[in-house]
Amino acid sequence: MTGRPQILARLDSPRVLGYVLIAPAAVLLLGLLAYPLVLGVWLSMTSASLGNAGEFVGLKNYATILDDPIFRGAAAFSVLYTVCAEIGKLTLGLALALILNQRFRGYRAARSLMLLPWVAPTVLSALAWLWLLDPQFSALSWLLIKLHLIETNIDFLGHAWPARFSLIVVNIWRGLPYFAIGYLAGLQGISKDLYEAAAIDGATGWQAFRRITWPLLAPITTILVAFSSIFTLTDFQLIWTMTRGGPTDSTQVFTTLAYQRAITGGQLGEGAAIAVAPIVFMVVLAVIVVRSVRER
Repeated sequence: MTGRPQILARLDSPRVLGYVLIAPAAVLLLGLLAYPLVLGVWLSMTSASLGNAGEFVGLKNYATILDDPIFRGAAAFSVLYTVCAEIGKLTLGLALALILNQRFRGYRAARSLMLLPWVAPTVLSALAWLWLLDPQFSALSWLLIKLHLIETNIDFLGHAWPARFSLIVVNIWRGLPYFAIGYLAGLQGISKDLYEAAAIDGATGWQAFRRITWPLLAPITTILVAFSSIFTLTDFQLIWTMTRGGPTDSTQVFTTLAYQRAITGGQLGEGAAIAVAPIVFMVVLAVIVVRSVRER
């Protein structure tokens, strides 16, 4: 009987109780995240293919993909895609948040409608954009022709750079609400007394934004950009639905190329190496997020 009171006494300890409470979540994360990650790293160092377990080859797969111009192009576009999309989402998201932070008729409805691009299924959004960018029935081309800005329809997804630009625009459109809602929450947490004091001191609207708004939004900016960059760098559904990495591999990213090599091509080891490659970027972004949260 003495053992049970001792166990209960140990559970009363904050440290022991904390470990007990996080144990189920830790087991779930290890099963759903850690195991696939370790398996992917192991596969990237083997010659495994569909139907063949393969053998250990060390870093041979990494040397192979580094010599592959398609992989280098996919890595370059992945970085370009992420950087351009994050700049667009940050700028437009902040502007939209500043507008929606004002009180006007229907502002509550506007805040709700703002979330539609983000909550809509990615595949459905991509299919809608496919119709808008269709070379024959594009609504955008029709509008530009009516405005006398162009003479014929534009093949947005049939050429390399128009396709890249189109994907970046669609990603910005889809991720814009994520930044806007985050910035809106940050703006509503800023005391109005700061702006009143600045106005008494003769500060202009731009000076108040530069000296008050932006510095106070900097911590949430770090978190928003870091998380969004991870999502963008590992984007698959949007690109695969719209271009499947084409035309001529010009819109390949890490995820689409890994899928083609591993699943379609059957080269599991090489596909795993491609999938593991962006982990370095994601680890850096995760460290930034953790440090930012701890500092705040």
